[in-house]
Amino acid sequence: MANLSNKAALVTGGSRGIGAAIAKRLAADGASVAITYARGAAAAAEVVKSIEASGGKAVALRADATDAEAVASAVEATIAAYGRLDVLVNNAGTAIPKPFEEATLEEMDRVIDLNLRGVFIATQAALKHLRRGGRIINIGSCVGERMGTPGLAAYSATKGAVKMFTQGLSREVGPRGITVNNIQPGPIDTELNPATGDWARPQIENTALKRYGRADDIAAMVAFVAGPEADYITGTSLTVDGGTNA
Repeated sequence: MANLSNKAALVTGGSRGIGAAIAKRLAADGASVAITYARGAAAAAEVVKSIEASGGKAVALRADATDAEAVASAVEATIAAYGRLDVLVNNAGTAIPKPFEEATLEEMDRVIDLNLRGVFIATQAALKHLRRGGRIINIGSCVGERMGTPGLAAYSATKGAVKMFTQGLSREVGPRGITVNNIQPGPIDTELNPATGDWARPQIENTALKRYGRADDIAAMVAFVAGPEADYITGTSLTVDGGTNA
């Protein structure tokens, strides 16, 4: 497939998990890809190496998603490398699963800063460069729409905010031919949320399929929304959750 030939994409938090899968899939579909990472340079380098080994183009850029100056520099570096920016995937995020009453203010601030403020920062920086046909793709969560997992109250609040931000921004940039969409994963087997972890059993029980999904399941939906066949889809939340919210 080459649906994204001559396109350039920036994936925040692209060194591992869902972000890495997204970066590899976009590259497989023809896009030149840049990924950001805050730490784990070796993991980021492996993603780039994997993409290049398959004939794609990729660069890794160190930028904490909560650092507005670093993110703006990453956007500029993407354009310097590829001459354009067509797709922004706001993937960087975190969760600190624990009862809300036990969460510290520092932990809550981190979740808000990364999951919501980070989306604002990257989106504002990218919008200065996106042209007609551009894509902004946010990675939300099924719990941002329907909350059924104890221990994720603060996390779900940030993902609910991402959903509403997606709707609001789509109205603002639609006349420019830019789409804004929100992909809402359910339980996906990653380092952050392993299928064998302490919090896995209640999540599995909440799904209709009774299993975790794969990072590639989310990457496939992102690739579709980034491609030409999704040109009339905007302001929506597309849920990939194995029936968690069914």
